[in-house]
Amino acid sequence: MKARVKVFVVEQECPYQEIDNQDDDAVHMILRVDGELAAYTRIVDSPSQGYISFGRVLVVKKFRKQHLGREIVSATIEEIKEDFPGNDIKIAGQSYLLKFYESFGFKPVSDVFLEDGIPHINLVLKVQS
Repeated sequence: MKARVKVFVVEQECPYQEIDNQDDDAVHMILRVDGELAAYTRIVDSPSQGYISFGRVLVVKKFRKQHLGREIVSATIEEIKEDFPGNDIKIAGQSYLLKFYESFGFKPVSDVFLEDGIPHINLVLKVQS
C-alpha cells in the first residue's frame, strides 16, 4: 500500500483516496526482486458485469526500465485466466500506456477520459474459454 501511495499520489501528484474498499477482496499480485517489492497489480472480481479487472499497476522507481511492468501484467493476466476462466478482462489504463496494453491484446473501448485528473482509456482483452 505504501508503494501505491508513493507512485499514484506522491509521484503523480494526484491526491485521491488511493486505498479503497476494493482492496479487502482484491487479489494482490506482487513481484519481488531480492525480497524487495518491485512491481504490483491488484485483481478486482466483477463477474456480475461480465468481466474481471485489474489495476494499480506499478513498478517501483528503482526497478523501472527492467521490463518488470510487462512481467507483472503478464502474470496478472495468467492469474485471471486461471482463477476466472472464460471472463474477459476490462481495465482503465493510463492513455500514454495504450501501446503497452495493446501489445497484450487489449483493444480500446472508449475515448480518453480524465480519472483523478489523469488521461485514461478503457480497454478490453477478450479471453478464449
